[in-house]
Amino acid sequence: MGGVRKMNSIQEAENPLSRSFTMSSLLKFAFPTILMMLFMGLYTVTDTIFVARFVNTDALSAMNIVCPVVNLIVGLGTMLATGGSAVIARKMGAGEHVRASQDFTLIVAAGGVLGVLIAVLGAAFADRLIWSLGASERLFPYCKAYLFVLLCFTPASIIQVLFQNLIVTAGCPGIGMVLGISAGAANILLDYIFMVPLRMGIRGAALGTGIGYLLPAVLGALFFSAGGGSLRFRMPVLDMALLAESCTNGFSEMVSQAAAAVTTFLFNRTMMGLLGEDGVAAITIMIYTQFLLTVLFIGFSMGVAPVISYNYGKQDWAQLKKVFSIGVRFVAFASIAVFGAALVFGAPLVHVFAERETAVYEIARKGFLIFPFSFLFCGLNIYSSAMFTALSNGKLSAIVSFLRTFGLIAVLLLILPELLGVTGVWLAVPAAELLTMITVLILLHQNRARYHYA
Repeated sequence: MGGVRKMNSIQEAENPLSRSFTMSSLLKFAFPTILMMLFMGLYTVTDTIFVARFVNTDALSAMNIVCPVVNLIVGLGTMLATGGSAVIARKMGAGEHVRASQDFTLIVAAGGVLGVLIAVLGAAFADRLIWSLGASERLFPYCKAYLFVLLCFTPASIIQVLFQNLIVTAGCPGIGMVLGISAGAANILLDYIFMVPLRMGIRGAALGTGIGYLLPAVLGALFFSAGGGSLRFRMPVLDMALLAESCTNGFSEMVSQAAAAVTTFLFNRTMMGLLGEDGVAAITIMIYTQFLLTVLFIGFSMGVAPVISYNYGKQDWAQLKKVFSIGVRFVAFASIAVFGAALVFGAPLVHVFAERETAVYEIARKGFLIFPFSFLFCGLNIYSSAMFTALSNGKLSAIVSFLRTFGLIAVLLLILPELLGVTGVWLAVPAAELLTMITVLILLHQNRARYHYA
């Protein structure tokens, strides 16, 4: 018994999550995850740029038509990853290191099985799915070519999402950064090779993305097989309660992605009705640019979440308060910076996707005069949702995610375009983020004594 206590105390002392963080050390710890997400945002946007430039804007619209399927796949992986990460980090904080590795292994295995099921079912019903997502006759061939290839890589997609989150939980965010950057670089290079010299069109873009999923999945498996940081592969215990808790706790992230899928569908349908395929291409530019500009908040929240979970499990309330305060201050500063950058560089960003004086360029450029106001509010919403997940309160996290990504947007998309036309489409997201932020401030105030973060 004494040997077990000694081993646990040594492992705790070596765990990077157990340190006393300052502003600089917390940012340094989260920086690899931020950089990884920024690079992921860049190579995701590069996909759309290559498709717009080397195929056409109809292919760009097709990517957004099938985007809800991708959202749901990522959402399932993120649900397991973030919910499982909170459980695993909590057990590490409580000194249960062997069980934490067993739970980690079970979660990764469950993600792989889920990916295979989705790939098989998705391929079987691909045509019906594409039509139900609102593809026109003109867009259908592009949609089918892109979606079928991506479905083949679904297991790798889910597993790489798991590894991106759990490598941070293992106390090795730098390794996660290396995996993310290497995968992104491979994706960009392969996109160019498949789409330009080999002239594979939109199918080449999907193949480059799929291999970009596969690379971190394989390298991550090798890393954890060799004993990655504080976690490693161990013979798992089949614990359905653990999987249920992980899914419940991470459900907000699933809600967020599922909501993004539905709102993307609503955006596509609304813009198709108002401005046709050019309108869908313009909203595609806006959605992918929004992802690029919000990855700073997502990466920071992913990087800090295991620290919050660890200190919550350890019941170190002083350190938990300190980490929460640092996070709020960083998010406030970053929100103003991202808002300013979006206003200044909006038109140049749109020009990367579409030539000036084209219908697509003009629609998207006008949208960038309104849409960036959402960045003033979304940072706190994203950080708070991740924090509630880290505190094992999936319910509150799901409420925040639901409001900002679906509930409010869906209502506003039904009302504002009827009153203001296309301007109403661009106003829907900023208005939803503002109303969500008001809700977040109320929830933070109500739960401060329960979780000791303030």
